[in-house]
This record gives sequence, C-alpha cells and structure tokens, in this order.
Amino acid sequence: MDMGCKVVVFFAILYTVTAEIYIVTMEGDPIISYKGGVNGFEATAVESDEKIDTTSDLVTSYGRHLERKHDMLLGMLFKEGSYKKLYSYKHLINGFAAHLSPDQAEMLRRSPGVKSVSRDWKVRKLTTHTPQFLGLPTDVWPTGGGYDRAGEDIVIGFIDSGIFPHHPSFASHHTSVPYGPHPSYKGKCEDDPRTKLSFCNGKIIGAQHFAEAAKAAGAFNPDVDFASPMDGDGHGSHTAAIAAGNNGVPVRMHGYEFGKASGMAPRARIAVYKALYRLFGGFVSDVVAAIDQAVHDGVDILSLSVGPNSPPTTTKTTFLNPFDATLLGAVKAGVFVAQAAGNGGPFPKTLVSYSPWITTVAAAIDDRRYKNHLTLGNGKMLAGIGLSPSTRPHRSYKMVSANDVLLGSSGVRYNPSDCQKPEVLNKKLVEGNILLCGYSFNFVAGSASIKKVAETARHLGAAGFVLVVENVSPGTKFDPVPSGIPGILITDVSKSMDLIDYYNVTTSRDWMGRVKSFNAEGSIGDGLEPILHKSAPEVALFSARGPNTKDFSFQDADLLKPDILAPGSLIWSAWSQNGTDEANYVAGEGFALISGTSMAAPHIAGIAALVKQKHPQWSPAAIKSALMTTSTVMDRAGRPLQAQQYSETETMTLVKATPFDYGSGHVNPSAALDPGLVFDAGYEDYLGFLCTTPGINAHEIRNFTNTPCNYKMRHPSNFNSPSIAVSHLVRTQTVTRRVTNVAEEEETYTITSRMEPSIAIEVSPPAMTLRAGASREFSVTLTVRSVTGVYSFGEVTLKGSRGHKVSLPVVALGQKR
Repeated sequence: MDMGCKVVVFFAILYTVTAEIYIVTMEGDPIISYKGGVNGFEATAVESDEKIDTTSDLVTSYGRHLERKHDMLLGMLFKEGSYKKLYSYKHLINGFAAHLSPDQAEMLRRSPGVKSVSRDWKVRKLTTHTPQFLGLPTDVWPTGGGYDRAGEDIVIGFIDSGIFPHHPSFASHHTSVPYGPHPSYKGKCEDDPRTKLSFCNGKIIGAQHFAEAAKAAGAFNPDVDFASPMDGDGHGSHTAAIAAGNNGVPVRMHGYEFGKASGMAPRARIAVYKALYRLFGGFVSDVVAAIDQAVHDGVDILSLSVGPNSPPTTTKTTFLNPFDATLLGAVKAGVFVAQAAGNGGPFPKTLVSYSPWITTVAAAIDDRRYKNHLTLGNGKMLAGIGLSPSTRPHRSYKMVSANDVLLGSSGVRYNPSDCQKPEVLNKKLVEGNILLCGYSFNFVAGSASIKKVAETARHLGAAGFVLVVENVSPGTKFDPVPSGIPGILITDVSKSMDLIDYYNVTTSRDWMGRVKSFNAEGSIGDGLEPILHKSAPEVALFSARGPNTKDFSFQDADLLKPDILAPGSLIWSAWSQNGTDEANYVAGEGFALISGTSMAAPHIAGIAALVKQKHPQWSPAAIKSALMTTSTVMDRAGRPLQAQQYSETETMTLVKATPFDYGSGHVNPSAALDPGLVFDAGYEDYLGFLCTTPGINAHEIRNFTNTPCNYKMRHPSNFNSPSIAVSHLVRTQTVTRRVTNVAEEEETYTITSRMEPSIAIEVSPPAMTLRAGASREFSVTLTVRSVTGVYSFGEVTLKGSRGHKVSLPVVALGQKR
C-alpha cells in the first residue's frame, strides 16, 4: 500500500513537470457547419453570414453530443486524474483543449477520429480627438440620430484583458436614453468575487473570463490577474472605450483637462471576454474559448488587439491554425472581426494578422501632436516632448545633473542618472532647481519610467526635470507622458548634446571634478496644449508592414495586408485603476495616452458598428469592403500618405507610403456608410482562396474547415477582395472581381486604372451599369514589362454617375518565371 502511494505520487510529479496544453480538433462538423448525418441529431448548419440560433434545442443537443464525444475519447485513452480537459469547442470548431503529457498528446494524434493535435502557444497584447479627426460628430453620428444613438443595439465583443466597469466611459447613467434589455444577446455576466456585484450595467452587457489554460500552465496569479472580468492591466479598458466608450467624458489628469473622450460608437453595447493577463499575455486555447463563447452569445463585432508571440509549432500555413480557423467560423456566423496588424514595424513582413476573413488594421498618427521646449540660459531653445505645465513664466532656474548631486557612494548600486530613486540624490542641491536625468536603456526595457522621474523630482522639491536622450536604439518609441510638474524629454540626440555642452561649459568644478557652483540655467515651456498638423495622417513607425505571408517560411501571399489604416498613436482612452500595462500609467490613473495597433483595431471595430447599424443585413465582407474602398490615400494637405521609416543613419524620417504600409488607405467613416458598390464574399469564397493557394495541403484545409476543396477560383488572386495582390507575376495574368450595387438606384460606373511603369494594367469593361442590388464582374489584366525585383503599386478606380467612387489597391511582383 505504501509502495502504491509512492508510485502515484511519482507519476503525479512527473505529470506536473512534463504536461503541456494541447488543442485537439476532431472529425465531425461543429455546430456552425453540421448538415446532418448523425443518427438522432438534425442539421444545425447556418448559411454564410448567418448567426447561430443558440436557443434552438437542435443546437443544444448536438453541442452536448460533441462534448460527450470529447469526454469519451479522453476517458477511454487515459486514466482519470492523468489529464485535465480545459474546454470543449463546439460552435466554430469541433475539438477541445487539454492539459496532457507529450506521450498522451502523441497517443491522441494517432487515435481514430482525431484530426490534429497542436501544442498551445502564447499571444500578446499588441481618445479625445479621433472622433473629430474622423468626422464622426458632424458627418456620421447625425445620420443615425446623434451620438446617443450611434451604434444602437450593436454588440461589440472584446477579447482582451477585461474591463474596469466603474469607469465613466462605461457608465449606463451617462446617457440621456436609458439602456433597455438587448433584443438578442444571450451572454452572461459574472459577479465580482470581492464585491458580489455584477460587472454588467446595461452599457456593459456581458462579462466573462477565460483562464483555464493559464491556470494549467501555472502562469495565473489570482492576486494580480483577477479570477473575474476585472481588468488587471489597463489594456482592455482602453480598447473598449476607444470603440464604444460614452461620449463627452472629461479626461482629467494632474488637475488638467485634456479634452473629452468618446468611443467611435458611443451607444454600442460592450461584451467582455477576458483572455489576456497582466504579466504573460495569454494562451491561444483560452482565446479560442473566448471567441467561441462570444459568437455563441451573439456579438456583432469582434475587436482583437492580440497576436501570436510566435508561429504555431504544428502549422506551416499562416491561415490555418485553431485561432484563424475559429475566426473563420465567427465570420461565417456573420461576425465582423477587426484585428491589430502588429507592432513590428517599420520592417517588412512583420504582420501578425494574415487571413482574408479578418480585417487587419495598421496604425496611423493623427493630426494632434504634443510638443514642448527647453530654453537655455544662452538663449538656445531645444525642442522636446512633455505633457506638463511650464515652469514659472519669465524666470529661469538653475539646472543640476543627477550625477552631480549624489549622496555619497549611493550611485554604486543604482544608475543615478535614471532618477528613479530620490533617496540617492541630495535634496538640498535639487530643491528649487531643474533636475537633469539620462534616458538610459532601462527606459526602453521598462525597468525605468518617466512617471518615476516625475515622482523623484517632486519628492526632492525640484522646479522641474529634463530627460536627456544621448543614444537611440532602432524601434525606440517616445510618447509624451502626463506629469503634474514641469518636465520635458529631449529626444533629438544633437539637441541633447547642445544641452550637455552648455551644462559642462557653465558648471564650475574643482581639480577632482566635483561641482563648485551650478551656473547652467533653463526654463521649461507649456506642453499641455496639442498642435494640429496638416501632414496627418501618417503611418506610425511601429505599425507592422506587409507583404503578407502565406507560411512561416515567409513566402509572399497573393493577398494584400494590412487592410486599412486607422488612428493608433497617442490615443487618450479609459484606464483601469489596477492598470500596469504601461510603466508611465500607474494604478489609480483614470486615463492613459498610449500607442499601438492595439489602439487602431478598436477604431475600426467601432466604425464597423456604425456601418452595421445602418446596414444590418450586410455581411462582414461587405462591411470590410465599404471601409476599404472608401478610404483615402491622401493626407489633410492633399499630398500622398507618408510613412515613418528609418533612414540609413537609423534616425526617423518620412517616406512615401505604399499599400504594404496602409492597405487600402486611411479610414473615412462618412464615405463608408454609402460606398455605392461592395466586393462581397462568403464562406465558399474563403475556402476557394485557401484551396487555390499553392503549398496548402487540401487535407489540412479539410481538417480545419470540415469541407472538401473547390478549385473554381483557379488562383488566390481571384478571391473577391477589395484589393489585388499577385506575388509571382510571370508574363500576363488576368484577375476577376465582382461588385454589387448597394445603393438605392441604378448607377453607371467608369473603370480606370494606373500602375507603375514596370507592369502594364488593363481593365475590362471600361464601364458598366448596375441596377440597385445587381452584381457584375470586371477583369484586371497585369503584364510584366520589366523585372525589377521589387513590387509595383497601382490602383483601380470605379467612379459612379451619381457621385460614388470606390478604389482598390493593386500590388504585383513581376518575375521571369
């Protein structure tokens, strides 16, 4: 008996050490595509773009049948207690996630009825002014009855880090029209385990969390991650408020109001599906469970500011993995999906969102910039950034370097120039003066923050602080940080050198280098008011770039990504009082000004909600088409869009942007409400794209879609996307597109095209007339004139007789063979 106990303990320890999380897909259709054939269970399949009726007894019973099959398989193969099933996936894919040993995973892989076994992989988290910049208050909200009706009854689901439900951006009493029950949403609301209060309030209509994989992996810490929809990070509250936060919420920090915040669709409902966490990001099996639940509950839009840390280990194709396959099921069920493009820019092939059924969103800088300046005692003015008040007008202050005001040998243990620890600096020498600090690599790594510099300066009684950048690493992003005391960050290295030279020349020292007297003087300007630039929008430096890739060998895909550009730089939005996602916004803050494609995706999710509200019967592809074909490739000054890029000396510069930077262009919400034509697509079209993409195994496609291949499309470039991409153009290729007139009247369209000289382009027919609701095809022929080794860019434009105009970008790489 003792021996038996020891053996059991040994195996338990072995299991704990070696077990991992796996996602298993099974033979047999999920609910969304089951057409019958199993004895005792009638069909539950939906047509393309149709929602699942989860109240149906047929759906419920077939779902239970699938779950029983998952449990039976595990129970037959493995001893109870040697594994743990985390989720059953029934609605969009048929399978489950389980915590297993590698040997158990291999046994499953060989079992009849099992199609694939994939080891789980991690994912990571990738506004006061943008509604005005996008023209929502004047051109869009009035068409739907005003801001207090903008997004009425549209449910946006957020797969993110949760929500801080007590923020005024999510208050249900903030509106003049009370929220009633939603007519169709069926999601549930978890209670806060500490307060026993519901996370929902009418504005927030659903709130659930998913952490089984995180717990099984030992990554979940309930003290900081919260076993509830509570946002322990800040990211989820920020993205939710961008898309659907209340209108007119004052943004107050450090006693100053920076404006009034609003979501894109302020009347839309918010459904929270927390699957991302503070320290480790998240696991795909938790994210897939969240998506599956969101579609089951009846969301209209999904906002995903999340992307993979690395490629899946068992999938060669970017389009086929449990994550993208689940999103394909979501789109089949009529859900529009917006996903962040990724923050790996400005380098090519850095996208983390690949598939044609997803709307991939790149990040733009809008017209609002925050700038500040430091005036030296010699009259020189140095430009910088800092969201802070000025020092007292008409007065200069002595400047002291942190390295010159150390207390004894304190600096041996710390980097004193970071100004992170007030206790190592001499308060008597700092008080009443401007403290000079160095912007070291610690700020890039996240172990130092501007927020902490401000706290140090305040603690020591400084008149203000200056952070000096002496070296810039590629990819370093400098954002202004709100501060209650005067402060500035000098980001230009040459300007930093001017400051250092001035300080060294004016500071008197003894023969050992110790300061005898501080004589450098300066004053800090007011950085609280933004400056509006006509050069906007611009593609942000960090925004991931194309070309899109079809596999993890980085071979180019015949599909343009990103799809569209939206504001994603310096976005004011709600923050969680528990928030720690950004070092410069600590717990207790109500708002944060942050950047990323994570901020761009919810802009598109919210605008898609406005389009869905006006056109409730439109498919996700039609909404995507309306957004893309009406976007703009010109900035506010009427010049072609520019993109931030690195020069040869690794300094930031502006270059002419291409579709690999911005997709179709920058979103234009008012035009998207009335595009005239749409390029529609459905489930069969997505399958056709997969089946005709070279290198994708038809068996692998069937594994993920439960559908045999059809090859009617002939080539993936013929997928009916509102863009054209040909990655391997030899001699001549003709692609086709189909447009549908969604306007209320007949209209005649003239079709024109242009292309860079190395490739010739022709369209046929040159004009066509479409009745309301009618569809017609046109063709685009591309011919190689010269092989340059780089992509050529162009555009096809359809201009209507009633004022509609749609454009689709063209990218092609000419090759000899």
